[in-house]
Amino acid sequence: MSGPLSGIRVLDLTSVIMGPYASQQLADLGADVIKVEPPGGDVMRQAGPMRNPGMGHFYLTTNRNKRSIVLDLKKPSGRDALLHMAASSDVLLYNIRPQAMARLGLGYEDLKKVSPKIVYAGAYGFSQRGPYAAKPAYDDLIQGMCGIPWLTGQATGETPRYAPMVLVDRVVGLQLCNAITAALFYRERSGIGQRIDVPMFEGMLSIVLGEHLAGHLYRPSTGPSGYQRSLARDRRPYETSDGHICVLVYNDKHWCSFFDAIGKSEVFAQDVRFSSQGKRLEHIDHVYGFLGEIFRTRSTGEWLALLEHADIPAARMYSIDDILADPHLAETGYIQQVTHPSEGEMLDVSIPTEWSHSVPEKRHHAPKLGENTVELLREFGYSDEDIRALLSEAAVQQ
Repeated sequence: MSGPLSGIRVLDLTSVIMGPYASQQLADLGADVIKVEPPGGDVMRQAGPMRNPGMGHFYLTTNRNKRSIVLDLKKPSGRDALLHMAASSDVLLYNIRPQAMARLGLGYEDLKKVSPKIVYAGAYGFSQRGPYAAKPAYDDLIQGMCGIPWLTGQATGETPRYAPMVLVDRVVGLQLCNAITAALFYRERSGIGQRIDVPMFEGMLSIVLGEHLAGHLYRPSTGPSGYQRSLARDRRPYETSDGHICVLVYNDKHWCSFFDAIGKSEVFAQDVRFSSQGKRLEHIDHVYGFLGEIFRTRSTGEWLALLEHADIPAARMYSIDDILADPHLAETGYIQQVTHPSEGEMLDVSIPTEWSHSVPEKRHHAPKLGENTVELLREFGYSDEDIRALLSEAAVQQ
């Protein structure tokens, strides 16, 4: 066993992205994560591209370091098996609505009876204290309710659109992982387990409103909502004579160095719109427009050399193919080619944190559906006769 969470056992009932992404973080940190799947498996197993049925690329990238058991929780013996496993587990993680867990006889009070110290973590759309409690939620819906498409429309002047990635699930998934590890730390000191609710809507709003309340932060309001710099129409990679470049000319030192580098040092001294952080924010459209015109005059390579010499933050704009060819990532071994037992050769993204002790490791490949059912039941004390009975009832599958 390896990693700082070595010895922690997690029963992971989640599917899709948010829950599995959170539990993969726990698994990467050393927790023994048992992926409890229904007979049909996690729905993301079917999200292609894939080489083999039930092993879609989304599933493979969010379920390493876990073991899979198939339990039919609607069958009494399947539910009993889960409760038996929970008695010696530290965390139960789920992402169906609490009402559905209660109907299955798997609510917090049910779990407390078999494991008083368990951390019972629920991840779903909305706080259970408001009128949206029972509403279904998906990444696109929560992005919309948190104003992300509206903000993109404000920033670009174009039709609102979602972020081109499953953003909310992953951001709130990290919040979920953080909450679970904090609850485990609290239990370590106090001996007390607890229930945790991590709602997507409120979790993502903590990110969006922290940036975009702006003048609405104050009562009465001192101005409009929206952080001006983030919403500036020209805040985007700059077009060069042969491509694009990402540049952040940000503080006074950067601006002095930038004007010196392009031979226009008098502008910083004479043009009040560039004279301070506050003035640049006040005239942000002019500032970005000015930079947009300047960067078109040279190639990306020329700009990178000039900006590096001037100590101004700059980088090439990458495509996914560029990322895969990046020399820094090659040197650190961040993206590796591995051999999956059923899927063959594939790329794997490394654990991004680095540790001097309790080093996390990749211990398991993303498992096939029910790959570890029999192994896990034996670990939890079931005899071969008990296992055959559960299999014959279809309460479990392998």
